Order: sequence, then structure tokens, then C-alpha cells
Amino acid sequence: MPKEISIFKNLNLFNERDFSYIKTQGIKYTGSKLKIIPYILENIKNLEVRTILDGFSGSTRVSQALAQAGYNVISNDIACWSEVCAKCFLLHRKNKKYYQNILDELNSLKGYNGWFTKYYGGDETTQIKMPFQIKNTRKLDAIRDKIDELKLNDIDQSVVLTSLLLALDTVDSTLGHFASYLSTWSKRSYNDLILKVPELKKTNGKHKVIRDDIFKVLKDNTFDLAYFDPPYGSNNEKMPPSRVRYSSYYHIWTSVIKNDKPAIFGKVNRREDTRDLVSASVFEEFRKNEKGNFIAIEAIKKMIQSTQARYILLSYSSGGRATKEELEKIFEETGKILKVIKIDYKKNIMATMRWTNEWVNSDDQHEEYLFLMEKAINNYDSFTKKKLQKILLDDSKLPLLM
Repeated sequence: MPKEISIFKNLNLFNERDFSYIKTQGIKYTGSKLKIIPYILENIKNLEVRTILDGFSGSTRVSQALAQAGYNVISNDIACWSEVCAKCFLLHRKNKKYYQNILDELNSLKGYNGWFTKYYGGDETTQIKMPFQIKNTRKLDAIRDKIDELKLNDIDQSVVLTSLLLALDTVDSTLGHFASYLSTWSKRSYNDLILKVPELKKTNGKHKVIRDDIFKVLKDNTFDLAYFDPPYGSNNEKMPPSRVRYSSYYHIWTSVIKNDKPAIFGKVNRREDTRDLVSASVFEEFRKNEKGNFIAIEAIKKMIQSTQARYILLSYSSGGRATKEELEKIFEETGKILKVIKIDYKKNIMATMRWTNEWVNSDDQHEEYLFLMEKAINNYDSFTKKKLQKILLDDSKLPLLM
């Protein structure tokens, strides 16, 4: 076994790795992993790991935490707003003053009625529920159009757009998603939309941001560890598919990033490209294939088997489609289970479990689980270190531990 490379500088009085300095930032997010970040860091800290894939980065909080902890992070998600946030937090290079000057100009703009105000702005007299008050959508229209006029480079624009997303998240009238809106205006919706510089942390690792289908990412890339938090729909077969689609929950964030003023439909003015037949994820599919197997579970199996990494950390909820027997079979076919971490948010308890006949749905409680597994060496060592270095760090001379 190669000697472990220490990438952690923060130690407490007991010479243990200390993660208290890690602070992440993000929008309200139904699937946010903010609360399990300490469990992720704690359970991978002793592994010989340098390069980590965050395969479904979402709000990017996990990617941020891993980067701050000293790892090389590859952040991937199919959502354009996730890509923007990842570029902001992982790839920024300029100081706070540079971005503050831009935001000062944007904050000084006079608002006007545009596309966002037409479809997402409301006031006390509006009969239809809306996610934002008109005074803030008017500012949004002016700010978003001005950002395009500034012709910023990709990373700088990502920082500014992330600032806009964070600001909008403080004045919305929702529960954190846009599949439905609150019946009465939230207290925060009366606040004024003000852009602030995101909390940009300096990190020592080399990072990469990708926006692609997870299976394409896995095809030609290798990693020391891959963390997966796939989107998944309800295990209730009576639940309409449109109520569990990842893209439908966050359609407004997509429109804010693209500023493409798309065709819309439905009561909440969803983008046409978020219709179920267009944007459905295979991991959210609750139906069975022609062989009688659940499509979502087959997708998880394919993902695990396709991953070229020594370790895999899978996050899964008790509300998902997979069962103990199905996940157990998948893991046993590709390696061995090292640890199962149960996270009870309500009681704030973490318990390491043995792999028994008990399963997460047995008590009908919503619980989060982390499955840590080590793949058999012939399943992840088919790519050379040289190829990984070329794919991940085109301009880096930093040695990677595999």
C-alpha cells in the first residue's frame, strides 16, 4: 500500500483532523447535503484519497467542503445553475474588491418590467401565487440583462450569477423549490434584493467543473473516491412523475442562469424543457423495465459498476426506490462494504451499523444513509495515473495518489 499523503493542516488538541473551519454557502435546496457534510469528511479522512468526484453536486456544498478540506475536486451536475455555483466557489481567482465593484453597479440599477416580472412577480393584489414580489423581479430583470452586457469571462460571470442566486434565495416566497409557491407572502419576500459577494474560500487543491451526464463522466475518468447523491423520486407508485423531477423543482434557477426567456407551461410557469418526457432522469424513474426490474435501481447498479475509483461513497434516502437486498447485491458484485452510516436528522444521531436484515424503510422514518465501499482492484485500476492526470489537471504537475 502506498504511504498516505497528508493533505490536512488543521488538527485539534488531540491531534485529530478538525473540520470546524469549513464553511459552505448555497441556496435553499430540497436535496441539500449541508447537514451530512461532517459525516462525509469524518468517514473518508483516513482513506488514501486525494482526488474526489462529486457526481451530483447540486448546490455544491459537498464540493465546497471537500475543496476546503484539501482534496482535488471534480464537481459534476447536469444543471446549469449547479455548474455556475461550482465555478464560483471552486475556480474563482480574483479578490473580493473586484467583484464588489461589479455588484455595486448592479445594485444601483433601476428596475423595470421584463420577462421575470411578467411570469414570476406579484404583489398584495395578485390573485395567482408567485415566488417573488414585483419590486424584486423588476430588479432581477434589470440586473440579469446588465450581466450579459458586461461581457465578463466565464468564471467572473459565474461569481456574479451565484451572487444573484443567493440574493434571490433570501427574498423568495417558497419552501426552497419552485414546484409550488406559498399561499401567502413569506416575511423574507418583503426584503429588498441586494447582491453580495459570495463567501469565496481559497483552496489548495486543483479542481475541475463538469456539466454532463454522469455515465459520460464515468466512462473515461478515474478517481480515488467517487461520492454519489443521485436524484431519486418517491417510492410511492401513485406519485405523479412531474412531482419528483429534479429539473422541475429548480426551473427558475435555470432561467436566471440562461436568461433565455423560454416558453413556459403550467400553474407555476415551468420551462417547456422541464417536461417529464424531456428532462426526466433515469434515477428518478419509478417504473420497471421489460425484465421486471426497477429502472432506477438498474441505473444505480450501472453507475457503481462503471465507476473507476478505489472507493465509492453513496448517499441514499429511506424514501428512495432501492431496498437493502438490491443495494447489497450491487455492492457485493463490485467490491465490499466498509461502513454504513445512519444519519437521523431529527435526533442528530449518527450510528455505524452492521449490514443486517434491518433496512431503512422498516420504521417508515425518513433517514439518510451513507454507504462506503471499496471496489475490487480489477474494477477500478484499468486506467493509468498518467491518463487521470491528463484528464483532471491539464496544466498541473501535482502528483495524484491512486
